Amino acid sequence: MGILTDDMKRMLDEQRLAFVATVCPDGTPNLSPKGTTMAWDDDHIVFAHLHSPQTVENLRHNPAIEVNVVDGVTRKGYRFKGRGEVLDSGPLHDRIMAMYRGDTGHDPLRDPDRRVKAVVLVAIERALPLISPAYDGGATEAEIVAEWEEYWQRLRARRATSVTDPV
Repeated sequence: MGILTDDMKRMLDEQRLAFVATVCPDGTPNLSPKGTTMAWDDDHIVFAHLHSPQTVENLRHNPAIEVNVVDGVTRKGYRFKGRGEVLDSGPLHDRIMAMYRGDTGHDPLRDPDRRVKAVVLVAIERALPLISPAYDGGATEAEIVAEWEEYWQRLRARRATSVTDPV
């Protein structure tokens, strides 16, 4: 059994959007959203380089990486620390691209052969849960979900009103 549990893989598969942190050459952090993130196997996460020049450049100089994925409704998720490798050719690159093309049942991208500049394979060294402080007061997951679902409904209603009734 690898580092990634079934629940971690489920979270990656359901959420897809993750936030990736790398280290710039001057030592400052670079944080970038990635909408193509998914589990590759029991010990690796992948994401596609669509518009990630700084992330890719950072990884070519320093492979340290952290990937955070959070369910915005349950306010729970995971933090994955590891080492990222940029793949722009080779058999492993081709297998990952096959997944993005939908050859393996996943199809998160339209026209990946044109859009994907490279893929990043993250070898996970450590995985930890992320849990919102909203739970610190003893709230249950059902209560947190109800609160956030109500919030998103109010926000959608406000957006719908602002689109149909311009100020």
